[in-house]
Amino acid sequence: MAGTNQAVHQRLFADDTLSVYSVLDGASVPNLRQKIFEDDPARECLYRGELQPDMAEVAPYLIRLQINTPFMDWVLQTGWGKHWGIFALSNSDLRSLRRHFRTLLTVHDPTGKPMLFRYYDPRVLRVYLPTCNAEELATIFGPIDSYLLEDEDPLVMLRYRFASGSLIQERFPLPQ
Repeated sequence: MAGTNQAVHQRLFADDTLSVYSVLDGASVPNLRQKIFEDDPARECLYRGELQPDMAEVAPYLIRLQINTPFMDWVLQTGWGKHWGIFALSNSDLRSLRRHFRTLLTVHDPTGKPMLFRYYDPRVLRVYLPTCNAEELATIFGPIDSYLLEDEDPLVMLRYRFASGSLIQERFPLPQ
């Protein structure tokens, strides 16, 4: 997977005018909170307030990724292909992105009942985005330039962009 990790890394950091963020799912990433506190990347929990320890363990975290850091290397080497989360490229700062991503956490079913929307699971986002109309895409993208995530086949990276009212999907085969 070394070639795969390097190729993903290169795609994520290809545009040095954009910051690289990840939304990682504590429910899918073993020991995420421990790793966050060990490596201390810039991060924000997407859930509001003081969380009970069990909830903090499974919460989604927005993390600003830095090139060639132990945390970044760990995410790619250990998590790629395991639906740990999604990557987002943006010019916005961490706090602004947290506000944006928090607006996406709750959706309502046809009866109006609120439900948690786990958009940060790549299995969800790659199915959901192609079903969106232009208004929904504008909401999901907001300050995001592009989303990058694993395909069902971990040897393929997907990139989604929103331009001229349409979703643009690109597939990048990755080396083994």
